Amino acid sequence: MNTLAAPNYKRIYVWEMPVRLFHWVNALCITVLIVTGYLIGHPLTLFRSPEAYQQYWFGTVRFIHFAFAYLFLFNFLMRLYWSFVGNRFANWRTFLPLKKVQRHDLMDVLTVDILQIKEKGKISLGHNMLAGLSYFCLFLVGIFQILTGFGLYAAMSKSWFAGLFAWVVPLFGSDGVTRVWHHGAMWFFIVFIVVHIYIVFYHDYVEGRGTASSIVGGWKFEREDRIKPDSF
Repeated sequence: MNTLAAPNYKRIYVWEMPVRLFHWVNALCITVLIVTGYLIGHPLTLFRSPEAYQQYWFGTVRFIHFAFAYLFLFNFLMRLYWSFVGNRFANWRTFLPLKKVQRHDLMDVLTVDILQIKEKGKISLGHNMLAGLSYFCLFLVGIFQILTGFGLYAAMSKSWFAGLFAWVVPLFGSDGVTRVWHHGAMWFFIVFIVVHIYIVFYHDYVEGRGTASSIVGGWKFEREDRIKPDSF
């Protein structure tokens, strides 16, 4: 009677601590900024009339929004720095299809995961090329939100740092137009979060390589016969 030998799995350290820290701080910041940003754009109606000093909840919402905007910025800068000094899975080259092998990887992911016209694709220990490209788009929208957000904040702040963004509102033409673009870009993050969570758990269920848990502990599991160096 023939029996199939169980494949040997190797435990691979993929996500370093700074990358994991960035992920969870970024998730917290984006969640808080979305909630507070929505409340700023669509303030709640309070069915009571206390004294003015008792109605500072909107000011508190704005303060929380500004505080987490600073945290979002500093966390972003930390990740940018780590993209140059971190391991190969954190490197900035993993986000852009600069080489032919990366573009082939991108098409491979599209035909397997999106179009589903192929059954098996390349195994990527870190981000596959489509994921890397989507995160690059996320970074670009993040930069846009930083510029427009601090541009709006500059008009009401005496901080020298906020003043560095005073040119943003004139570039858009008015405070109102800048606010519309800033608020509209928020929905990109909302859609991204929904898709991101679905894909993570989808791959975790289908592949069983510890995709979801890897962003907590940093480790992934892969069959030794499938391990190949990720392309840059």
